[in-house]
Amino acid sequence: MPLILPSNSISDLGYEVDNSLRFDGASNDYLSKTPASDGNLTTMTFSLWIKRSKLGTDQKFISTNYASSSLFYMRFNTSDQLQLIGYSGGGATLHVNKITNRVFRDTSAWYHLVVTLDSTDATAEDRCKIFINGEIETSFNASSNPSLNRTFVWNKSSHVNGIGHYAYDGSSHFYGYMSEFCFIDGTALDATSFGEFDADSGIWKPIDVSGLTFGTNGFYLPFENSGALGQDDSGNGNNWTVNNLTSIDQTTDTPTNNFATFNRLIKTGNDIKTLANGNTSITASSSSAWGTLYSTIPVNTGKWYCEIKIDGINSGDPNNFIFGVKDIDQINHSSNNQVADTTNGYGYRGVTGKKENNGTQTTYGNSYTTGDIVGIALDLDNHKLYFSKNGTFQNSGDPTSGATGTGSAFDLTTDKYYVFGTSSYYTQEQYSINFGNPPYSISSGNSDGNGYGNFEYAVPSGYYALNTKNLAEYG
Repeated sequence: MPLILPSNSISDLGYEVDNSLRFDGASNDYLSKTPASDGNLTTMTFSLWIKRSKLGTDQKFISTNYASSSLFYMRFNTSDQLQLIGYSGGGATLHVNKITNRVFRDTSAWYHLVVTLDSTDATAEDRCKIFINGEIETSFNASSNPSLNRTFVWNKSSHVNGIGHYAYDGSSHFYGYMSEFCFIDGTALDATSFGEFDADSGIWKPIDVSGLTFGTNGFYLPFENSGALGQDDSGNGNNWTVNNLTSIDQTTDTPTNNFATFNRLIKTGNDIKTLANGNTSITASSSSAWGTLYSTIPVNTGKWYCEIKIDGINSGDPNNFIFGVKDIDQINHSSNNQVADTTNGYGYRGVTGKKENNGTQTTYGNSYTTGDIVGIALDLDNHKLYFSKNGTFQNSGDPTSGATGTGSAFDLTTDKYYVFGTSSYYTQEQYSINFGNPPYSISSGNSDGNGYGNFEYAVPSGYYALNTKNLAEYG
């Protein structure tokens, strides 16, 4: 099985992005704004960073409402292609239509999208340009360029502009993370105005955009103000109305520090869990059967910590939770595979409080139930694994004991790439995983030794949140 690694694992990115906004379509969350007056309707540039969390559905992340028989939107279609479309006359006149051949199915990585429209350009192919991670897109399933001097309805005073859903009818919500959203009114820019390739790694990374000229209706949304998530930091004061988004939806999972989540592309079993909150929560199940999910970032060195909060549990058999880690090479997509049913799979089980390896359970610690938080401390320098319940490590565990492994749940097989995993049964069982980027309120607030993450309980000394900044230094 190939490793699915983050796209931007470098330790010194220069300019740092601090925040993103986590959208979950099931929560009907979006931003909206109606321009006070028409901006430049022929020339404009969009730049934004996106990390997807749901695939195979129509997700319009930039759109206008349907007024005067005209509209405009960008979306990921049901085939996970990027599409840009604008039309008038109820679709009779197509202003622009671009559909990439490329598909966007990596839910572990951040994508940078730049779309430039300039219908005043004499060259038809230069009137609409799309850049993905710094490179211009040239392969399209459909490619219709704007006519000369064509006007668009985005940036028009009579149209509601939407971010995160379809402003026409409130459908087709975006699922995922969004950061560094820039709109340039009246200027056609390419990707180098918003990012650059790292000299050492060759990875595309953000740059400081505060010095750009944004134009009358232009805006810059860094999502940094938790009390005003739609605040425009361009200096124009073009703030956006926030709908159903709260401070919990403001995250530190960003293009310059990519946090682990559940991996939508690695899941096993007959019960396909319903993921939410940027692939950090399980909200429901499709049937009463086993289902297992794993994290996006595999590791084979370093010390890592995460927490899992139990949001709901089946009273008939609460034993059907197993939290732990597994060798990524032992994940079997074609079977009803659980996290602790192989030689290099290790877990801590629900109501019995037992530990499990290779399908065998033995006495270990206390049971856990709704409202409890299970901590997992993975020491791959000494090949030990520890579990806590509500901040207390089980079996008198001491994650800082090093090679002695005091109270360790397991001695792990060496030279393996491990992912965090969860297995559960029944439709009622719900939980959220926190790799330092929680989808729920934290009452205390604890970061790791590098200042990353937000955890309910103290992170053991020497252990770190699983993100690309820490991975570059300790992984």
